[in-house]
Amino acid sequence: MSVASRSATNQNIFQKMGDLRFEQTISHQCGVTMNDSVEARAIAEFMGKKPNVTVTYQPALIRIDGEGKLIFKMDEISEILGKEMTAEIFEVNTSTHYGRMVRIDDNTVTLFGNMDEVFEYIE
Repeated sequence: MSVASRSATNQNIFQKMGDLRFEQTISHQCGVTMNDSVEARAIAEFMGKKPNVTVTYQPALIRIDGEGKLIFKMDEISEILGKEMTAEIFEVNTSTHYGRMVRIDDNTVTLFGNMDEVFEYIE
């Protein structure tokens, strides 16, 4: 599926200001924003196939949002890119993130939307 047709199938998370409703709830969402590039598009297309993940394409950036947590495995990303992706390079390529980002090991970067789940990784 092409990127253009894939972006049409994903829900756009952005809303007009008049459509926003503010509630006193916790969303448990997390995500990353990446500058639009060949690598970011490949990562977004791969992550967009996972459950509870929404990919939003903007003119100069790509957002990858998840419910609960997002798990980025560097070996999987390396395979789809055809070149090595390390946790350090991945973190540099994410221009921003929300949720708690934890490097579980050298291969896994996880973003947690549910802060209660983070406690097992914090010393």
